[in-house]
Amino acid sequence: MPDSPLFTAAAIAVIAAAIAVVVAVGLKVLRSFRDLGTDAERATYKTLHAASRAGQHLRTGLNPTGAAKASRQLRSLLGCDALAIADTSGVLAWDGAGEELKPLLMELSAGVLDGGHTAVIPAGEVQELAQGQGTVATRTDVERGAVIAPIKTGTRVVGVVAAFAPAVGSGLVRATSEVADWVATQVELAELDASRTLLMEAEVRALRAQISPHFIYNSLNAIASFINTDPVRARELVVEFADFTRYSFRRHGDFTTLAEELRCIDRYLLLERARFGDRVQVSLRIAPEVLSTVIPFLSLQPLVENAVRHGLEAKEGPGHISITANDSGAFAEVTIEDDGVGMDPEQLRAVLAGHGEGDHVGLRNVDARLRQVYGDDNGLVIETAPGEGTLITMRVPKSQPRHDA
Repeated sequence: MPDSPLFTAAAIAVIAAAIAVVVAVGLKVLRSFRDLGTDAERATYKTLHAASRAGQHLRTGLNPTGAAKASRQLRSLLGCDALAIADTSGVLAWDGAGEELKPLLMELSAGVLDGGHTAVIPAGEVQELAQGQGTVATRTDVERGAVIAPIKTGTRVVGVVAAFAPAVGSGLVRATSEVADWVATQVELAELDASRTLLMEAEVRALRAQISPHFIYNSLNAIASFINTDPVRARELVVEFADFTRYSFRRHGDFTTLAEELRCIDRYLLLERARFGDRVQVSLRIAPEVLSTVIPFLSLQPLVENAVRHGLEAKEGPGHISITANDSGAFAEVTIEDDGVGMDPEQLRAVLAGHGEGDHVGLRNVDARLRQVYGDDNGLVIETAPGEGTLITMRVPKSQPRHDA
């Protein structure tokens, strides 16, 4: 029965055990907090932790969503009543008390945005301006002064950080200026990321422009040559040409999979063999486990095109291209080798450094993008010599941040 002595004793025992667990967990958390060290060490950890969390929200630049999340962490750093972040067009975020002063922020910040110097506005001046505009009703409201510091990227003032508190001392002034400088660094990093993305997009557009003039013209000529003699093959080539151009000129994503890039290469070689016939011979050896590896969009096709145009096209008689993709531990390793005319290593170094002129823009473009994405140690490795053909090796980490493919 629920009200029996035995049941009551069992219930008390369960409750006592639960309390013991809660107390033990609480003591463990308290002990771990104490293990951080002295009060100064705990304060340092708290400051760095708040800055780290705020930085995550600002890495996309100054926008309302990121500023709103970051302002909570930054207000705890400054210990002020309220903290606001604004750009040149308006208030992005307000955290804390005194939100009735929010409509005044852009007026209070006008001189800072124009001159780029930190402004200290006493509580009385803020109160008078607020009353003049009917923002607060009487002087019995809590009066707060303001420290408004500029967010500068280079010589530009892109926004402000404003701290509000009843007493504005020199400590708050210095701390607010430091926080504004720190926010500026995060904004510059965001702009750098955006610039890198735009550069990669420009390089992909350059590759597409490279494909456009010569390959499309030659492919259409090759297709036209079969219209009367072999209309079935002409239709098949038209379909392959459409699939190739659809992939090459797509607008979605800067990354793709190795499998998709190999399909693009297959279509490209079908069209080139329609023009060169048996002069272009191709062999592939692909490890299935690397097919899903994510690689930069149009990073393999330009290498194969380089082998055809600059390796085999100038060679007398047939030429051979070997394409391999292997699992190499933490990397997927792709090699493209041709037995064509090769090139002078000094000329190649100049091309990859951006100093040489010629038609090898595809090699330089792919090498630069690989280094931007994976670091300087992951560019193309090219072995070549005049009359000795060319071997290009590309190593891509199999484990990498998620990209849109």
